[in-house]
Amino acid sequence: MTAVRQDAWSPDDDLILAEVTLRHIREGSTQLGAFEEVGERIGRTSAACGFRWNSCVRKRYEDAIQIAKQQRQKRNYLKKQTVTAISQVSSLAVYDTEERSYKHDAGTLDEGLSIDAVIRFLRGWKTTYQDLSRQIKLFEKDLKDKEEELYRLRNENERLAKEASSAQTDYRVVNDDYKTLIQIMDRARRLTVLSSEEEAKPRFKMDANGNLERIE
Repeated sequence: MTAVRQDAWSPDDDLILAEVTLRHIREGSTQLGAFEEVGERIGRTSAACGFRWNSCVRKRYEDAIQIAKQQRQKRNYLKKQTVTAISQVSSLAVYDTEERSYKHDAGTLDEGLSIDAVIRFLRGWKTTYQDLSRQIKLFEKDLKDKEEELYRLRNENERLAKEASSAQTDYRVVNDDYKTLIQIMDRARRLTVLSSEEEAKPRFKMDANGNLERIE
């Protein structure tokens, strides 16, 4: 069961949410599935993950979302091309089998025509395969570049988080020192006022006849 956390979202939580959601977009999955996976990993509800994504994190990854959608389209295109090619091979095999059976029954077997058809098809498939291979290499290179960029951004995020934490610590120290200085200055001011009041009070001494005499 997923634990429900009440603490604030950390930069690492946001990064995990972004990575998983982008992967689901790229692979053609749903964002709901991404939110459920993130919730299991960081101990939050899928609803909380969805709200965080739509209200805050999504705005910072607009470019990455568009790239992930493009990669999904390319992935779907490659799958479609592969399925089409397999279907064509299967159809050709069935056609060739039927043609051979028909010609055998008719007593007019002509292997040259069937072989030429296969050769033409294999040449066309070779060209298609080469094109698909080039596209796959381009996609892999693009994905590698994005992963390196994401790794760099993660390191940069960690560095900035450490600097922010250090700055907060320095601020607290300076703030405490400032409060202490204010207290010291306030005590010094009070002592100065008391000293001035004591100096302003008149002083007296008693003479030989028992009378009080003011001392200037």
